[in-house]
Amino acid sequence: MRSISLPAQTMFSELSARCLDAEFDEAFHEAGRFKRVTIKEREYWYYARDRDGERKTLYVGPVDDAELSDRVARFGRQRADYQERRELVRALLQLGLSRPDPMSGAVADALARAGMFRLRGVLVGTAAYQCYAGMLGIRLPGAGLMTQDLDAAQFHAVSVEVGDSMPPMLETLQAVNATFREMSSFADDGRVWRYSASNPKFDVEFLTPLRGGVEHGRKPLRMPALGGASAQALRFLDFLLRDPVRSVLLHGGGVSVTVPAPERYATHKLIVASRRTVNPDKARKDIAQASALIEVLRSARPVELREAVTELIGRGPAWRKAFEAGKARLPPELASAL
Repeated sequence: MRSISLPAQTMFSELSARCLDAEFDEAFHEAGRFKRVTIKEREYWYYARDRDGERKTLYVGPVDDAELSDRVARFGRQRADYQERRELVRALLQLGLSRPDPMSGAVADALARAGMFRLRGVLVGTAAYQCYAGMLGIRLPGAGLMTQDLDAAQFHAVSVEVGDSMPPMLETLQAVNATFREMSSFADDGRVWRYSASNPKFDVEFLTPLRGGVEHGRKPLRMPALGGASAQALRFLDFLLRDPVRSVLLHGGGVSVTVPAPERYATHKLIVASRRTVNPDKARKDIAQASALIEVLRSARPVELREAVTELIGRGPAWRKAFEAGKARLPPELASAL
């Protein structure tokens, strides 16, 4: 697997920081102000602005997020230039990093501008996988695969407690492609967790960890922060979403996104692959992505990889069984490394 140069890695880090700056500049007008709010003995940043006689308050994030608090301190003093960021994206693409397909990039950008990642949503699936190349300093095989879907996830408790919401989800997606429609069935009880465009064919799905037992998996959970969208509850997803990281999707001038930690993504993919019973092609893609990341992580981030594996198999027999089944599908050298 080929590494990218140190200047390219530095360029990617600069782009990530500037995209985060741009996200702040677009979401929070300099006429407003940030304030600390204590909720359940933890401090959070909120942004408040008076406009047309009304005060608008937006959730920002936890005060103990050092990077976020540093950005709050620098608010209003920096302005990211979109064209310069676009040139950085072009340069990184020329160096061999992969871009998302146009629809995935446009949807991720729309979700970011609507507040998905500000509200602690996490991009998952192949779109997230594409963000690891620059972060880890390598060219990931298969990162440029075209997809026909984009998945995003959020903890249900977060969605309930942030006290803020995205604009209506259908409007956000139809601004990207007018053919997006809400998809639900009788079993969903009218709760929409999947949106589908017909031209081109593309699905956007919202997910959340299974909570409280199997009965919660029978129908989607309402997610107050997701602009009217619900989310399908899935087992094992809480492991993937814990302690996510920031990265950038190489679309347009760069899209600041939140993705799972790469070691969690890789080991979670082994579980997902072991549970694919009707789609062997997706299972093979899961193993391919896990293999590529594990090959890098075992030397670049061995402590983090070991901690992820230890936590995963320590969660109980069902977790260990699923992990071992997925691990058995890895190349022997990588399986033994785990």
